[in-house]
Amino acid sequence: MSARVATGGADHSGAHAPESRPWLGFGLGLRPEYFEQILASPPPVDWFEIISENFMVAGGKPLHYLDRIRARHPVAMHGVSLSIGGTDPLDRGYLQRLRELMHRIEPAWVSDHLCWTGVDGINSHDLLPLPYNEATIGHVVERVQQVQEFLGRELLLENLSSYVEFRDSDMPEWEFVACIARRSGCRILLDVNNIQVSARNHGFDPHDYLAGIPADRVWQVHLAGHSDYGTYCVDTHNHDVPESVWSLYESAIGRFGAVSTMIERDDHFPPLPELLAELDLARAAFARAVPVAST
Repeated sequence: MSARVATGGADHSGAHAPESRPWLGFGLGLRPEYFEQILASPPPVDWFEIISENFMVAGGKPLHYLDRIRARHPVAMHGVSLSIGGTDPLDRGYLQRLRELMHRIEPAWVSDHLCWTGVDGINSHDLLPLPYNEATIGHVVERVQQVQEFLGRELLLENLSSYVEFRDSDMPEWEFVACIARRSGCRILLDVNNIQVSARNHGFDPHDYLAGIPADRVWQVHLAGHSDYGTYCVDTHNHDVPESVWSLYESAIGRFGAVSTMIERDDHFPPLPELLAELDLARAAFARAVPVAST
């Protein structure tokens, strides 16, 4: 299903992009607002990412549309309820439904978030941050390995945007993400917008974040817009990708090489042609950055 590209070569920091990294190209989040348009006239989109939970059902219209779109395009699965950092036992029923969907649509990969979402069986429907320390790393790594064994494949975990920090944290977020990826064997879905939002909220340099992420673990990039309130930002996915995120994206591609990229939009949905034009901006930013990664 997925093409592969040779992305080997060192960037100015000495990072190498692995030649085995799958390359899907440039994608969009698959949202119901665009189902009919996508089927009526297939757009120039290389692949789509779905919200897994929206399709973990026995039947109905969502699966009807997904099956038809999947017949034409590669698809990746992206979840919001795994709660990999939670303290409740892993939900075997949830994992079974996730695996059934995985077998049905044969996605390029399966991802979720590096967070916790609930406790005592109650789903908060929020992506909540974790304390960045060794105890949390050990806890998450054990659960990632359980999930990967159950699914029979690598999991991708996405970095969060965050607004608070734990007193128990004793390392920067990028070190925490890198340790979990290396020790568990999972890959990283690097959300560039989330890095930008958290950098503004917590006052770190987003380029320090990129420098701390191992290139061989990065499998996918998310781009999105956010709401800027002057002294802080909120990850809202309801705006165009801002200039600050485009600039950081070029830095990310310059460091990591060719990474499959998609744009998330979850509110204030524009006409599809506007999203396609934004995807062309991603292609242009990528083209500017890739020669740097190949030198």
